Amino acid sequence: MNFRSLIEPLYERFLRFQCRHVPNHVAIIQDGNRRYAKMVGIDTASGHRAGADKTEEILDWAHELGIRHITLYTFSTENFSRDKNEVRHLFDLFKEKLNQVVQDERLKKYRIRIQMVGDRSLLPDDLRKAVDDAENLTRDHDGFFLNIALAYGGRNEIVLAAREILTEVAAGRLAPDAIGVHTVEQHLHGGKGIPPVDLIIRTGNDYRTSNFLPWLAGGHESAVCFCAPYWPMFRKIDFLRAMRIHDQRVAAKNAGNHGG
Repeated sequence: MNFRSLIEPLYERFLRFQCRHVPNHVAIIQDGNRRYAKMVGIDTASGHRAGADKTEEILDWAHELGIRHITLYTFSTENFSRDKNEVRHLFDLFKEKLNQVVQDERLKKYRIRIQMVGDRSLLPDDLRKAVDDAENLTRDHDGFFLNIALAYGGRNEIVLAAREILTEVAAGRLAPDAIGVHTVEQHLHGGKGIPPVDLIIRTGNDYRTSNFLPWLAGGHESAVCFCAPYWPMFRKIDFLRAMRIHDQRVAAKNAGNHGG
């Protein structure tokens, strides 16, 4: 047993002690699969698979910490510009993982509800069916919410919501002067009722939020944690460090409110 294996559990406990305010909704930009693959000398497809395996670990960590909403930036609208073979492999991997997760015992144990956020019209038929099946199977679950941002772009999200609102106005179901913040939020993500983001985590040492949840995160001034590890290398310690950033932000905000 090496020194690291001895010290990490103690450090995890220390970080847990520091996290008194647990975020309700954490959004994660899972960056670095391809750079990880290059670093360890494996092909890109294997790098993406390693990232998908890491995603499964996150579910256990989040449930253990009491987080109820996780949104994963799985595939952006900009990612469609990648090599066609890579995109096809990713879609096959997403379909495979969705089909596996609906068989996972944690789905019922944690009462996980799976929801897609993004433009499903951009997905191939087989992947869209896998998404629909997962959503339908978990529709009544209310213990933990896993939101998969797939074919997602923040600007596109707002455009789609605007189209829906204009359609309701044109049909006479909504008066223009009745449109407000709540109206827009009702139409984001097809009205799935996703709460504001408390914390964004981006792996891979890139310091930008990449058009991710601009209304629910940027509009609500969520805490942001940029961390160095590539997504397949992301550890529970890294997750807890991000929780600590959120905790410090909440504590500072509460102190400011009490100070008048």
